[in-house]
Amino acid sequence: MTITHLDERKLDPAIALASLDETAPREPHRLFALKHGDCFAVADAYGDIRGVGDGFFRDDTRVLSEFRLTVGGRSTSLLGASLSQDNVLFTANLTNLPIESAAGRQIPQGAIHIERVRLLWEERLYERITLSNYSREHSTILLSLRFAADFRDMFEVRGSTRSKRGTAHTAEIARSAVVLRYEGLDSVVRTSAISFSQTPDQLTSERADFVIAVTKRSSQTLYVEVGNETDASPESQRFRAAAARARFGMRAKRRHGATLHSSGRVFNDWMARARADVALLTTELATGPYPYAGIPWFSTAFGRDGVISALQMLWLNPGLARGVLAFLAQHQATETSPFSDSEPGKIMHETRKGEMVALSELPFGRYYGGVDTTPLYIHLACAYADRTGDTAFIDELWPSLCAAAEWIETASRSTGFLTYQRAAESGLANQGWKDSFDSVFHADGRIPKGPIALVEVQGYVFAAFQGLARLARLRGEAERAEGWEIRADAIRQKVERHFWIEELGYYALALDGDGQPCKVRTSNAGHLLYVGLPEPDRARMVADQLLSASFHSGWGLRTLADDAIFFNPMSYHNGSIWPHDTAICAAGLARYGIRDSVVRLMSGTFESAVHFNMRLPELFCGFTRAAGEAPIAYPVACLPQAWSAGSAFMLMQSCLGLQIDGWTGEIHVTRPRLPIGIDSLVIRHLSVGRAAVDLTFQRVGDRVGAFLAEPHEGLVPLVVRS
Repeated sequence: MTITHLDERKLDPAIALASLDETAPREPHRLFALKHGDCFAVADAYGDIRGVGDGFFRDDTRVLSEFRLTVGGRSTSLLGASLSQDNVLFTANLTNLPIESAAGRQIPQGAIHIERVRLLWEERLYERITLSNYSREHSTILLSLRFAADFRDMFEVRGSTRSKRGTAHTAEIARSAVVLRYEGLDSVVRTSAISFSQTPDQLTSERADFVIAVTKRSSQTLYVEVGNETDASPESQRFRAAAARARFGMRAKRRHGATLHSSGRVFNDWMARARADVALLTTELATGPYPYAGIPWFSTAFGRDGVISALQMLWLNPGLARGVLAFLAQHQATETSPFSDSEPGKIMHETRKGEMVALSELPFGRYYGGVDTTPLYIHLACAYADRTGDTAFIDELWPSLCAAAEWIETASRSTGFLTYQRAAESGLANQGWKDSFDSVFHADGRIPKGPIALVEVQGYVFAAFQGLARLARLRGEAERAEGWEIRADAIRQKVERHFWIEELGYYALALDGDGQPCKVRTSNAGHLLYVGLPEPDRARMVADQLLSASFHSGWGLRTLADDAIFFNPMSYHNGSIWPHDTAICAAGLARYGIRDSVVRLMSGTFESAVHFNMRLPELFCGFTRAAGEAPIAYPVACLPQAWSAGSAFMLMQSCLGLQIDGWTGEIHVTRPRLPIGIDSLVIRHLSVGRAAVDLTFQRVGDRVGAFLAEPHEGLVPLVVRS
């Protein structure tokens, strides 16, 4: 079987171009996503699914590739579309174009209102279609739904080609339902059962026609469900019950952790949407909550993405970090496999459930080709311990953390740096967060040979060893602590010696297999500030360049300086803006006391979110901001994306200078700032040990003060340094 390998973070150009189809708005920021568990649906503003990257997916398989509504044989006219604030309900408001009624009478445009309301619950898509007649005449209207299920694996949808597929069975057509079946090469039968609340006037394997009589000033409603089987007939009560359960479940997820409320109404809308997006993407697994990376391409558990999302939310909701750590510990590698890039102690990069990974056509069923995930996992565990003081959970993780540290030491033994080089051609060529094939290069454009040592990965290793040393001392393991302290100091010195490029006044992107530096200025160096590795003078030089026009577009920080040979503001990793990357760099600036610049970065990010309807995409183009212009979308970015949503909260924490010491039960606030235009901010139900408090920040003149309301439970010291 021949497989065209698809780079994990790159999409087939045809997919990207098709998503810009001029006949309809197909850009990601004009698509609407719903998710529940391991199912998600993506459709356009009309509620239509057209099979161009969108669809209804279950366990990484597209079980609905077309779902299009017409009225009177014509497409509809869009009035508006929206998601409910809790991300549970999608609503499209449509009206008719000029059509003929079933009786041949002319119906003018705008006479019929069509409302489509959709939700997902327990592997099932529910839809309510309501026709309301605002004309002065009774009307008999032909409503048609065209549907198809191609049962394509997610990687096929993203551009992979296969020489052979399974068997598509003949559709089973019943009185008011159609069942589509596909038996994969993995011998798994996948089904898509489409059922209707009333019997269609005509029903085929790809279309249902309804002749609906709507008297003047009245409405008629059709219910549709798409699931594994036609276990019951769709109707109003089932729709309402599913909606109620879905909203209750989402409300419960959004209540986890502290909440923010500011004096800015629009700013609050952004915070609420970001929190709702994190909740939407968070899936309750057996090990606890886990934020899936993003919709549509990465709606699954990713190691790196989950860790960073948990770090962003840690100060507000440490329970998310606990769930991420538990899942990753459970799936830690125990054997060596070149195909999956696994080695004992290594932490998972990605997991998938579709047909192609089941057949080992691709390695991503459980894949370990992420060089940074293992040190980031350790860093998250140490940060979680510092935030909560939860020694019992750390005791459970300790064997896993030690195994992860041993893998890092073993993998670093030959060069002194943690490097990567894929073990099989089916794996990822680049294994840091910038994993495009051309995201690591020399200043002259040469692609370096491996093994490659990325600069930010060495920073994560430094943070991991530092954190492990602190935990080991608390556990009374002084000898082990001293060893990790020595390793942390050694990696700091080696980074300063080998990565610092004096003529640039900046850190190299990477070292190649010959130990030669890639003398390219990238945002990766900002991650060194986040972990506190650089000496202060060098940190200031990096900060000054990150904040210069070469990187700072006005909307956020570019991934690559604009003088680099591969700079392209429309690229995936070489000049675009990733909100999570901007937030990590901002946290680094805050660590070195450059807090006013953090406020400016937060302002630009907030204004970007406003232009994207309060939702930050996975990335957007890195063009320089111009007066009166909006940020430019990247054609096939995920939206929503967990670490983009979480960036709002990492930026906020950096502005506030807030840290919670779980060991002493204290809140520390250092040189707090509030976002531009915000005069007060309240953090409610902030957990500190077993206590929960409300913390208020208030602008007074040119200063910001912080004070505690009466604690809900217990007493919590607040330490403020101005």
